[in-house]
Amino acid sequence: MSIAISSVFDSGNIELVDASSCDDIRLRIRPDAGGEFMQWFHFRAHGVRGLPLRLVIENAGACSYAAGWDGYRCVASYDRKHWFRIPDTRYDQVALTIELTVAADTVWFAYFEPYSQERHLDLIAGCQTSGLARVESLGRSLQGRDLDCVRIGSGPRQIWIQARQHPGESMAEWFMEGLIERLLDIADPVARALREQATFHLIPNINPDGSLLGHLRSNAIGVNLNREWHAPSLARSPEVLHAQRAMRLTGADLFLDIHGDETLPYVFIDGSHMVPGYGPRNLALQAAFLENLRHASPDFQTEFGYSDDRFTDEMMTLASKWAAATFGCVSLTLEMPFKDNANSPDQECGWNGARSKRLGAAFLLPIRQHLLALSAG
Repeated sequence: MSIAISSVFDSGNIELVDASSCDDIRLRIRPDAGGEFMQWFHFRAHGVRGLPLRLVIENAGACSYAAGWDGYRCVASYDRKHWFRIPDTRYDQVALTIELTVAADTVWFAYFEPYSQERHLDLIAGCQTSGLARVESLGRSLQGRDLDCVRIGSGPRQIWIQARQHPGESMAEWFMEGLIERLLDIADPVARALREQATFHLIPNINPDGSLLGHLRSNAIGVNLNREWHAPSLARSPEVLHAQRAMRLTGADLFLDIHGDETLPYVFIDGSHMVPGYGPRNLALQAAFLENLRHASPDFQTEFGYSDDRFTDEMMTLASKWAAATFGCVSLTLEMPFKDNANSPDQECGWNGARSKRLGAAFLLPIRQHLLALSAG
């Protein structure tokens, strides 16, 4: 049986150059639409049982975040449920080489543990049958997909949390699943208190087109949604436009934008303290949120992160900065690693979906503390 490489499925991305020899399979990552971004890959190798595969991604050095390959280990799965890291993953500043002796007929490879559209639909269905959530569509994406929003709770405080502006950052939707599952837990006293204090508006995937198409950072036509918040349009970024319109109807007392970072092997938050007019009260509330999160989850740290001038020229095009300026609230961007958490490494799985879910669940505690601080004035 000959080796077959395919990626024509949900979030699939790879281009086959040559698979004539198992010890020198040549591949290339396909760019997002528009060609500006490239890094996400997800593909299947079939007819490989017992073979010592050597996969070479030839254009790794030309990817958007080539430095992210340093110290990176590819993830793989035989059942698409358990994903493990491949130790023999090497980057030579030009190509990414992955070596694995395969234990089954078929193996799937990916940049990070995928979060499928089917799982997203199961998440939405579970929310609406919980008896504690309402599911709405904020509008449609460029390709006509629903922008699902889950509303949980009936309290006066308005909390908006969104994920996957950058669709290849699949850890963000794993995070949302963990947060939602805990928030819907009828036996959890923190969740119960939060449902009474606040109304949560949760967008698990604001870029469904890019997710399905196997993009790293953009929607169906190559637009980076997290640079559209200053002036979204139906023609370029309806996903942002619909979210903004919904947010303006309710206001926001807290905004969280969930992401992944290709390069830094840490969990960290980029705050909005550099936004003009953020003010001493929000500065204090933001500092308290970070400290409370550090206690709630040892996976989180504050030593490593972005510099304050990283987004100076495009600050108000970013979701969290726009929300801070528009609503005067604490507004944060969470980043999780594509690699491993250097402060707490896991040799088998690295940072993965399960750890992202647990971080999402842990966020309920600092959110609860934040609401108490708001009530205290």
